[in-house]
Amino acid sequence: MSSPKTLRIGIVCPYGWDAPGGVQAHIRDLAEYLITQGHSVSVLTPAADEDSLPSYVVSAGKPIAIPYNGAVARVLFGPIAFARVRQWIFQGNFDLLHLHEPAIPSLSLLACWAAEGPMVGTFHAASKKQRATFAIGPILEPVIEKLSARIAVSEEARLTLTAHLDTDAIVIPNGIYGKRFTAGTAQDKWSGKTLGFIGRFEEPRKGLSILLEALPLVTGFIPDIRVLVAGPGDGEEFIEKVDPQLRNRVTFLGRLSEEEKIDFLSSVSLYVAPNTGGESFGIILAEAMASGACVVASDIPAFTAMLGEGKFGSIFPSGDSAALARMIINLLRDDERRAFLAAAGQNNAKRFDWDTVAKEIFSVYEMAMVGRDGVHLASETRSWSRLLNREGETG
Repeated sequence: MSSPKTLRIGIVCPYGWDAPGGVQAHIRDLAEYLITQGHSVSVLTPAADEDSLPSYVVSAGKPIAIPYNGAVARVLFGPIAFARVRQWIFQGNFDLLHLHEPAIPSLSLLACWAAEGPMVGTFHAASKKQRATFAIGPILEPVIEKLSARIAVSEEARLTLTAHLDTDAIVIPNGIYGKRFTAGTAQDKWSGKTLGFIGRFEEPRKGLSILLEALPLVTGFIPDIRVLVAGPGDGEEFIEKVDPQLRNRVTFLGRLSEEEKIDFLSSVSLYVAPNTGGESFGIILAEAMASGACVVASDIPAFTAMLGEGKFGSIFPSGDSAALARMIINLLRDDERRAFLAAAGQNNAKRFDWDTVAKEIFSVYEMAMVGRDGVHLASETRSWSRLLNREGETG
């Protein structure tokens, strides 16, 4: 993704940098990738701990927590934040701004209000009920029209955008550093008949309760099964909520480092994603596939699309713990099928590698800087997306 011109790129993150989340991870990886390509990148973000930020990250202040899309979002809004956004834009003298989630009340929306010139917006959220976010559509629409180009991380995110703001977007998925995940080393402590789960398990939409509901049936057929749960939260409180008869089958690992996560995904027999909704992409599925894990996921639209309708992993009806149990049992009894799906998933994960994704994003940057108006771009995004998809398939 080399470019003859070195760009000054400003990226705005709407969520607290310290909180774990797919948007933050995407922005971090994209910024670092662009820096390795010789571009000058500055990321503006809310941050609770301003002393431990990377050199390319600038804090706009401490975030506040609000309910959002079935979770808690840590965002920053208001006149003080707006002043800091304007100052960052003025001092940055950017060639282009890349604003993530510019339709929610946080820094990206403020930057869209404040800035002029080439701006690319990336939309991550996917939900049919975005009332809190899009209820102020008439106010948002003229702001969103300032964007030179729009990206959605999935078809579900694109449909959410078109439904609420009557505009379109180019579909470019989130990225992963695929080679890091393929280099993982299986660890004995996580191997065997193991089911892996990573996420904020305290959020109901992550679906861990469905996996635990499936466990009694699974143990009847796979007596040495173990469920390994990784992620932020109170481990002791979590274990206390598990059926006492199943506690010896469940281990809470806490938050894993990036290196530990890679080895974890390379170790487990199955990676299970029982989410019930609110997911626009599912970066953990891409990471699990790249690591060579066989993936079992609920049939929410984003996951079904990522797993190719079942070609790259197994899909069960969302919320159906009995169906999940049967799928786990069948896969753990069928080594050949499990290995086939793992290999197919690992090959599929190549399309999410940053070498591919960043090239597509940079193509949108170049398009945005040509100077076309937003309305014209909106009418062209579908054909441009199809072109990018064809290039990805043949490349």
